[in-house]
Amino acid sequence: MKFLGIIPARYASTRFPGKPLAILGGKTVIQRVYEQVSGILDDTYVATDDERIETAVKLFGGKVIMTSPNHKSGTDRCYEAMRKVNGDFDVVVNIQGDEPFIQPLQISVLKQCFEDAATQIATLVKPFAASASFAELENVNSPKVVLDKNGYALYFSRSVIPYQRNEERSNWLKNHTYYKHIGLYAYRCDTLKEITALPQSPLELAESLEQLRWLENGYKIKVGICDVETIGIDTPYDLERAEEFFKRL
Repeated sequence: MKFLGIIPARYASTRFPGKPLAILGGKTVIQRVYEQVSGILDDTYVATDDERIETAVKLFGGKVIMTSPNHKSGTDRCYEAMRKVNGDFDVVVNIQGDEPFIQPLQISVLKQCFEDAATQIATLVKPFAASASFAELENVNSPKVVLDKNGYALYFSRSVIPYQRNEERSNWLKNHTYYKHIGLYAYRCDTLKEITALPQSPLELAESLEQLRWLENGYKIKVGICDVETIGIDTPYDLERAEEFFKRL
């Protein structure tokens, strides 16, 4: 199978404008992401709507595709980029442009999901540690996932799922393995075409989680489990944390 990596990158982030071009350890964030994943995929492109990002990617020798400024999601941007890339690919990997510490192992686990011919869409989760605080578990910015016995997602939620009705909250993490969703996706090319044509769904609008649109329309999402911890960058404060993390590597 051939895997195409697409890194959607917008300049106009509400919480951190210009985030892809922020400097981390002497390189831009987008360059860090690109270099982390390009060696393990058959081809990799940054997909952007901003000429400043296009110029920066070309300067470090990366591949870049200009896309429409009107996309509502990274998935939509990935589909446009896929259509513009020359090549016969089986799977598109949607890589978050604000994850400079993404690891090749995570990409490998995601690719392995497609060894199952039934896999239409794949994503990753990381188990919450039994020693984690309940505050970490209930953080609405860390969506939770419940899985079926075959490793497919049953549901994603910003709430804590499952709810342990007859147990003190202080024991929830000790009694059950909770999974934190890692926002890394891969789609078979025909599936990507189909899901970008779907209208927003009630569950998606309620939770503000795009993947619920796919579940609600009958698509199955295979889930890979990986223990790798990374630091995403959503705000300038996150960049400071990332700098400290980088110095410890």
